[in-house]
Amino acid sequence: MFKRKSVETNGQQGEVYAVETTNLTKIFQRRWIAANSISFKIPQGSIFGLVGPNGAGKSTTLSLILGLLHPTAGGVKVFGEPMSMYSGHLRRRIGYLPQGDHYPRDMTPMSYLELVGKLRGMPRKECQRRVSSLLHAVDLLGAASTRIRNLSAGMTTRMAIAASLVNEPDLLLWDEPTAGLDPTGRKYALDLIRELKIQGKTMIVSTHLLPDADHVCDYIGVLNQGKLVFFGSVREMKQFVLENVVDLELAGDMKQFQESLSADSQVLRWEQLSPDVIRVNFSTDQGFSHQLNRLMELVGHSAVELLSIRSGGELEDAFLKRLEADRLKGFNRVFDGQPSPQSQNMQSMMTKPALVLPEERVNGAPEVAEEQKV
Repeated sequence: MFKRKSVETNGQQGEVYAVETTNLTKIFQRRWIAANSISFKIPQGSIFGLVGPNGAGKSTTLSLILGLLHPTAGGVKVFGEPMSMYSGHLRRRIGYLPQGDHYPRDMTPMSYLELVGKLRGMPRKECQRRVSSLLHAVDLLGAASTRIRNLSAGMTTRMAIAASLVNEPDLLLWDEPTAGLDPTGRKYALDLIRELKIQGKTMIVSTHLLPDADHVCDYIGVLNQGKLVFFGSVREMKQFVLENVVDLELAGDMKQFQESLSADSQVLRWEQLSPDVIRVNFSTDQGFSHQLNRLMELVGHSAVELLSIRSGGELEDAFLKRLEADRLKGFNRVFDGQPSPQSQNMQSMMTKPALVLPEERVNGAPEVAEEQKV
């Protein structure tokens, strides 16, 4: 479908990651903490799924990586270079698919893609050839002259995907690419992600649908209330719920959350291990993605804050250490600026090391406005 590119392999000496974030933090007006000391490293040629409920900070994190937002603390490197609002040369290596339908509705797919190419600095003839090729690849040649306002949701998504590929980027940031699509459109998007991986693209895909991440991603990061509560490979995530028993460390109204657990048909039983830890035993009828998705929903609908997740069964020591290193206690998402336990905790997080994906395991404008309103 698209031209294959060779992938630069990360070496042991001076390896360069596609994306590296270090203690990435963003505090908006009214002291709202949208991203809380997020650290990870994404190897080149891999697909990273950033999952979590709506409002978790996924789109804010993508905007920080893209340089559309300036971090309050911490930083981002893209292909080994620091990213900022002025890093135009780095952004030219990135293809961005924003969340939502925010396109000039009186334009056509062809004219819109040509505009994107022009803004990317592509020569006119080269841009026209690229646009024609992309319209064919996403099956929009027949609608190339149709106004965007008259396109279906699936066609609009395919146009947006084409727009993210106009400049033949090395890194793709896709924000909720399957949101609102019917089964056919969702399958198309997931199949395309697999195809782009084969070509050697590095991708960060945000979604609130864990099954989507399970189908296409090499690595997964779980965001909750701006915090990265899990980061690792899909294999680790599956091992993480292998026994269908999960321990949740929580803060807030535990009684309300307990009532939610008791009323949920997928929860076989639960027990209070300590004042802030609940062990949940799930039914084996559903897969791990469904179980974790359901957990996130229950947490999101309750007046509790998720501090960490651990398997109720035995886990590899390294995995336990990773969770423990990123563990947060007593954190308040509204920063009060005072030397309270919360702000001290936040200050200590600024010095914690990034979570690193071992090299030998490598196989291969957005929600911000919504978060500012919270």
